[in-house]
Amino acid sequence: MTDAADQAAAHGSRGPNAAAARKPALVLVTGAGGYLGGQLIAALAAAPHVCRGLIALDIRELPGHMRHAGVRYEVADICSDRTAQQIREAAPQVVVHLAAIVSPDAGTTRERQYEVDVKGTRRVLDACIAAGVRRIVVSSSGAAYGYHADNPERLDEEQPLRGNPEFAYSDHKRQVEEMLAHERAEHPALEQVVLRLCTVLGRTTRNQITDLFDRRVLIAVRGAASPFSFIWDGDVVACLLRAIGAGPPGVYNLAGDGSVTMQEIAMLLDKRCLELPAWLLAGALAALHPLRLSQYGPEQVNFLRYRPVLDNAKLKQVFGFVPGFGSRAAFERFLALRAGRVGGGTGGAEPDARRGAGQSTQVGDDRT
Repeated sequence: MTDAADQAAAHGSRGPNAAAARKPALVLVTGAGGYLGGQLIAALAAAPHVCRGLIALDIRELPGHMRHAGVRYEVADICSDRTAQQIREAAPQVVVHLAAIVSPDAGTTRERQYEVDVKGTRRVLDACIAAGVRRIVVSSSGAAYGYHADNPERLDEEQPLRGNPEFAYSDHKRQVEEMLAHERAEHPALEQVVLRLCTVLGRTTRNQITDLFDRRVLIAVRGAASPFSFIWDGDVVACLLRAIGAGPPGVYNLAGDGSVTMQEIAMLLDKRCLELPAWLLAGALAALHPLRLSQYGPEQVNFLRYRPVLDNAKLKQVFGFVPGFGSRAAFERFLALRAGRVGGGTGGAEPDARRGAGQSTQVGDDRT
């Protein structure tokens, strides 16, 4: 399964609510030019049974090769009140909110990240309520759980959200989810599907996490397994299509089965894995990061040390979606595609793999 639309079709009849699939909806997508947004637009453009009309919002004017017939493209910055007006005027039935800053540029301030990730989501959410939108689908992250020594081995959706204050992305995802939870109680007419993504891999994925794997020697924290949950990008798009259509509202971890440790990743890459004490690694990053000799700061030691592994039982049993690739299979496919051993891709035009979820300069890796 290499094409997102094919994966969506394969999953479309699964789950307890399949028979209750709604009529095709008018759909609006924020962050439509991002890595996942571009693939979702391509899949929706080919899925008239899910989408009867499509409005694609992105902070940039999208080039012709990323455009699809029948899609209405608009430039929109979610930090602007104009975007809220665009949502109200369009009056979509479903809004898919993907716009976010995932991996900020060196000059991006914490305040700017907050403005986009938290305040931008607030504007989108308020506009959905004002416009009478039936459903909002939000790409959240396993980072909202936080990176903590006392995290259970596997985190299900009942675990508390403790996004780390020192890690902007994690902290902001926690704040966004608290906002969403409040609105579920205050405005139950607006259905919510919140997907907590793990690390997304695909044919063209390149981000801070895959950069870790490109090094000649992989670094691990001594005494920590550093497990990675992975999800294939085509599975994410297929899950988003189900969320737009027949999937029941709720909060779901979106991850492939199992996990892969840093040591296992090194073995699959045929590379050496150097295990360093946490204190030594933090000290080295504290010295190197200000000199721009490392893109990672000392706060990211816990990012490697206490990685959350997402339990996907609710996704499969309640939402009715089974990812086509487990974590290890997704990583092996990622390696095979990079090496040219597997043909095909995810379908549709390929956006820049370094572009953000539409609002910044990064793919939806999801940073977990």
